[in-house]
Amino acid sequence: MPAEGAGEPPAGGRTAAVVLAAGLGSRMPEAHKLTVPLGGEPLVRRAVTAALASAARPVVVVTGHAAEAVRAALAGLDVEFAHNPDFAAGLSTSLRTGIRALPEAVDRAVVMLGDMPAIEGALVDRLAGAIDVPAGRLIAVPVAQGRRGNPVAWSRRMFPALTALEGDIGAREIIAANAGLVAEVAAEGEAVFLDIDTRDELEALALHELAARADVDAEAALDGMRAEDA
Repeated sequence: MPAEGAGEPPAGGRTAAVVLAAGLGSRMPEAHKLTVPLGGEPLVRRAVTAALASAARPVVVVTGHAAEAVRAALAGLDVEFAHNPDFAAGLSTSLRTGIRALPEAVDRAVVMLGDMPAIEGALVDRLAGAIDVPAGRLIAVPVAQGRRGNPVAWSRRMFPALTALEGDIGAREIIAANAGLVAEVAAEGEAVFLDIDTRDELEALALHELAARADVDAEAALDGMRAEDA
């Protein structure tokens, strides 16, 4: 199992990462969600840093809404950008943009969400390594607490299905329709479910991280903060 940042690609092929960062973030209308700071770092930069901590190359970031702000938030990072002018038409358009931007030499891709700040590079490598075309494992999903989460790794053989999606949907229906091709990869904690949509969720996570560093009860601290604001 590769360690985070080890730079050892999974056996059997070249992996890329696609980070989807094109959405409107409509549930946080007061700010551009992906560039709001979390622990002093833009939310999207944390997701992309995790991709870069893996062996996946290239790391392709799909932009759309507020594209220049996303680019600025990722300044200095070794990433490639693919702009989706149709981002308002839904998630499938960003998936299509990202997959089509990958070099021919890539034989698997880990699709990540730009609003998931707790993913680690080691998980990206483990998902990529679970792809095994001869064994019929063309999709790899993380599982924690009996539930499937994100990100998801895809063999190139599944790329046509990804680029054929339409509307504001992700790839969940492809996974459901190809159950026999799915490898499950054990994950720990809440990271594979933790996406940030609202200001309350962002503030709760920021407080949880502060509390974890201080070794105090994050929920108690959050309740106290809300009581003061009441």
